[in-house]
Amino acid sequence: MLSLPTGAIFEENAVRDDEVFQLAISDLSLNDDILQSEKITHSIKFIEPNNPFQAVQEACELMTQGILALVTSTGCASASALQSLTDAMHIPHLYVQRNGDGSPRTACQFNPSPNGERYTLAARPPVRLNDVMLTLVGELRWQKFIIFYDSEYDIRGLQEFLDQTSRQGVDVSLQRVDRNISGVFSTLFTSMRTEELNRYRDTLRRAILLLSPKGAQVFIHQAVETNLASKDSHWVFVNEEISDTEIMELSHSALGRMTVIRQIFPLWKDSSASCMRNNHRISSLLCDPQEGYLQSLEVSNLYLYDSVLMLANAFYRKLEDRKWHSMASLNCIRKSTKPWNGGWSMLETIQKGRITGLTGTMDFKDNGSNSHVQFEILGTSYSETFGKDMKRLATWDSVHGLNGSLKESRIENGMQGVTVKVVTLLEDPFVMVAENILGQPKRYKGFSVDVLDALAKILGFKYEIYQVADSKYGSQLPNGSWNGMIGELINKRADLAVSAITITPERENVVDFSKRYMDYSVGILLRKPEEKINIFSLFAPFDLAVWACIAAAVPVVGVLIFLLNRMQALRSQNPPAPHQQSSASSGSLHSAVWIVYGAFVQQGGDSVVGSVALRIVMGSWWLFTLIVCSSYTANLAAYLTVSRMDNTIRTFQDLAKQMDVAYGTVRDSAVYDYFRAKGTNPLEQDSTYAELWRTISKNNGHEFSVSSPSEGIRVQVLLISVHICVVS
Repeated sequence: MLSLPTGAIFEENAVRDDEVFQLAISDLSLNDDILQSEKITHSIKFIEPNNPFQAVQEACELMTQGILALVTSTGCASASALQSLTDAMHIPHLYVQRNGDGSPRTACQFNPSPNGERYTLAARPPVRLNDVMLTLVGELRWQKFIIFYDSEYDIRGLQEFLDQTSRQGVDVSLQRVDRNISGVFSTLFTSMRTEELNRYRDTLRRAILLLSPKGAQVFIHQAVETNLASKDSHWVFVNEEISDTEIMELSHSALGRMTVIRQIFPLWKDSSASCMRNNHRISSLLCDPQEGYLQSLEVSNLYLYDSVLMLANAFYRKLEDRKWHSMASLNCIRKSTKPWNGGWSMLETIQKGRITGLTGTMDFKDNGSNSHVQFEILGTSYSETFGKDMKRLATWDSVHGLNGSLKESRIENGMQGVTVKVVTLLEDPFVMVAENILGQPKRYKGFSVDVLDALAKILGFKYEIYQVADSKYGSQLPNGSWNGMIGELINKRADLAVSAITITPERENVVDFSKRYMDYSVGILLRKPEEKINIFSLFAPFDLAVWACIAAAVPVVGVLIFLLNRMQALRSQNPPAPHQQSSASSGSLHSAVWIVYGAFVQQGGDSVVGSVALRIVMGSWWLFTLIVCSSYTANLAAYLTVSRMDNTIRTFQDLAKQMDVAYGTVRDSAVYDYFRAKGTNPLEQDSTYAELWRTISKNNGHEFSVSSPSEGIRVQVLLISVHICVVS
């Protein structure tokens, strides 16, 4: 009886690989008659994960025993080393890439083969997640999103995807997620300001997660717990391996829309062909879903089973054609060892084969790789019977691309002719009363009303708008009920609310918000100070001491010039010429002071024609005048600018410390609730909010707070926060 020796190398943490390998060999005895008389012997070696040296050692030992082919299920590092060895020894190598930590796969980088003869065949298809993600982003028309990847993911696998999105003008951000996921979010709150957190929260509305299923669940849970996720968030989880149970846990933990991309094998669903693959019978343990064994297997286990079928198919055809090469023992250590002369013939036989197994069709016609792969795209759905659920939206395969649509279902036809009751609250410039005709219903205008009109035109509905009776946006009362516009929606007195309303977690628990289209953070609104006229403001750029020095310098320099003129006159023995008579009069003391003052104000004066000493003094005075005038002009401009911008209250800390200006906010608004939560929180380290809340809440908010923004603008400081949106 002819022996067909086959070697296998698995990683120690792959607990199912050896079981599936032996199951596949035992299943062969149920099928091909020509192989029943032969015996496929096998020898299994286990190695540590990512240990290329040990992998080569074990492979050399198998080659010394003599093998026709090598089947391995390892990581990229060991596979690359084994590829170099099998290329040198001409041993066909069926490689199944596995990723034990649950992170998405990235393509392995193999070494160039000598003479272009590669003996390694990739039983598991190349990574096509980039192609599926690119299709999904195009279908959803995303222009900006963020990708989260865990520390075990090789970021080089995203290079092609990033190049494609960059050419399309899509803004893509990347962020690495460490194993301590809770620490990632705690770092955000310690390193970011409120405005930065709001922008980060907006970035999370469109996110792709390249994480393990467990890591993604923890990440989304932390995002929801820290209020960084909202109901309009869209999470896209991308991983070839995720079970139905993990998908349901992931969807229930997510706030917002959830999309999952995973690899599928359609033949599993076909009960009539569940145990037969092209006349090949599979044991019931692997084909019967009720056994439960199939659901516990990883994707790499399934490709390992089909790799054994592919080898058996090649052995079958080799024996049938009677083209068999004897297997000699190979020694990896000896330099004189020649490679197996039958290796290339065996490799060609494997490459020409085609089988249908647990993973569907397998062949190696695409440059030594199995190209047949199919993905399933699942999305969240809602029903009154089952609540939140996941359903298939589309599929993607390597031949036809996307089959289905990922676009959200529209509701134009469902609202044609429907009259919607809309509740609103006046606030300029979002909702205002337009000019009304006597006897006609009130008409409204503003940014929010323009959005409502556009929706009505697109969806074909009509609306009746009215103002909320208590003039409140909506806050929860002690008895659990809600007032304001939120209360109108909860009590079904209104179908829609339109106004400048803030999105808060408490409100999101009871109503659904639309996607916000304008954001403002909490700020301080101050009354514009009255302008006071000060006739002495021209002297403000210089200090009084500077002005005194300038005033003293003018007569001092004038006296100095007068003395120099006198000294020059005494030295001269000749009587003054007729043309010098007039200049002699300018040598008086008052004339010298006048000349110095004229030079200071840059108006000129009588010229002083004299000695070198006089010229040195006047030149120095002119230089001094130039510097003083330039400094005065610059300081005057800066003083007038700063005086208009002068404001002692710039932050909440400044507001809490001062006692001169009264301040408050709108009662029962989102900002009112915000300061109440921060001011009454015993864990809040900053005492600023506690001081602010004590002032705002005096007399239950009736002393300083107001009932509407317009009232606050008229009387006092007002703290406001506006998140414009539509709620329904």
